[in-house]
Amino acid sequence: MTKIAATALGAGYCPVAPGTAGTVVAVPIYLVLIHQPRWLYVLTVVTATVLACRVADRAEALFGRRDPPQIVIDEVVGYLWTMVAIAPSWASVVAGFFVFRLLDILKPFPVDWAQRRLPGGVGVVMDDVAAGLYGALTLMILVLLGVLPS
Repeated sequence: MTKIAATALGAGYCPVAPGTAGTVVAVPIYLVLIHQPRWLYVLTVVTATVLACRVADRAEALFGRRDPPQIVIDEVVGYLWTMVAIAPSWASVVAGFFVFRLLDILKPFPVDWAQRRLPGGVGVVMDDVAAGLYGALTLMILVLLGVLPS
């Protein structure tokens, strides 16, 4: 069960860009969650983040290495954090996808710090949460600039 959750139903086994595959899995989850009141969306994402830390911690032991590419549950919660403050539209879903992936790949500070310094599953997940929060800020700026609908 841990591997199923950690790999986001197997997306983490994608031979090319498993993190991107994990983010693809996050999109339909977002599309379901966004119909909930904002407080429930946030509560769900916080809960998912805590659970993802536990799952990633156990999965590291199962895979026998630190932050193996098969663990993509962190990308799922990272994308959900990216979308936390944005009005749902197809433009925002797509923009959020690309913004999150770019930030997850580039790992600007403190994203890189979280990945290097935090232990176990917390380190695996919190760098993606940090990238997701940067992504949320980026999307809010795009809304303020009129690039995305409000």
